[in-house]
Amino acid sequence: MSKPQDMLERAFPALEQAIASGRIPGGVLGVIDRDGNRATRAIGSAQTVPTSRPMTEDTWFDLASISKVAFTTERILALAEAGTIDLDAPLTTILPDYRHYNLDNWERKITFRQCLGHQTPFPAVFPLYTYGRDPDLLRTFLLQHEFPAGPAVYSDINFILLGFALERIHGKWLREQDPGPGFAWSADPQNAAATELCYWRHRVLVGEVHDDNCSALEGAGNAGLFGTVHSMLDFAGEKLIKAGPDALIRTPLSARRTHGWERPYDGWSGGDNCTAETIGHTGFTGTGIWIDFARGHAWTLLTNRVHPTRHFDSGIFALRRAVGDRINAE
Repeated sequence: MSKPQDMLERAFPALEQAIASGRIPGGVLGVIDRDGNRATRAIGSAQTVPTSRPMTEDTWFDLASISKVAFTTERILALAEAGTIDLDAPLTTILPDYRHYNLDNWERKITFRQCLGHQTPFPAVFPLYTYGRDPDLLRTFLLQHEFPAGPAVYSDINFILLGFALERIHGKWLREQDPGPGFAWSADPQNAAATELCYWRHRVLVGEVHDDNCSALEGAGNAGLFGTVHSMLDFAGEKLIKAGPDALIRTPLSARRTHGWERPYDGWSGGDNCTAETIGHTGFTGTGIWIDFARGHAWTLLTNRVHPTRHFDSGIFALRRAVGDRINAE
């Protein structure tokens, strides 16, 4: 079995090439094994517009949708284990006012487990932030908005609603809750990877959440977590030790998903060489984490691929797969 340093050496040239081609400003790659051995390396720029700063192994990243697994899924599953919620009960057990003007609708029947596995009829994208900047009003709006039922797709709405449930249970907004060891809800702009030049916030986003809906809600269950490569490896290392075969994060809910996480399928982000006992998740800003329980190692690729704009082919999808294939080329 390869050591983390050997895996890093095999995979790092893929990141080097992506940065040399000008498609991604910078990134950090990290690998850890079940014994806690790790290897990390940074390359490129944390920011290029309007000033330039180098990427380091201590750079903080907006983790985007990795928040779904590193925060929201963790908290929901802990509450289920404690008996506070029933994963197969509808969200209305915690959110009784959800679509309460029409008691006979599909929204009031969706369960916590269905939201974790993206097995609901919500649309893939919903620009909630375009309805205003009042976070209380936006919460109320989303809880009463009528969506047409469509096919089950990956939808942020699932985790925004799970975040609402966490807020109700704990009596405080998500940004007032503990983000977990090594994580935060924002970062020092001098030590954070820049994301996008935002058209509606009129600035380059650095150290503040990139996700539009999460920003407008001032915290949401789908995004908002910040961390470093070491935050990610600490989190993954703990899973390698504690997440046994019966853990729900490893339990399939569909051909592509477990509780919160993705599992291998043809063309998935972890590449073709990982084992069937691998889970992973990516973030829109250019982040990703993968845990291979059979081999006993995990890796994280953190980039600022949306800096200074998302409207550019960064090649992130191919890069993630190339890194995964090289990590697991044994």
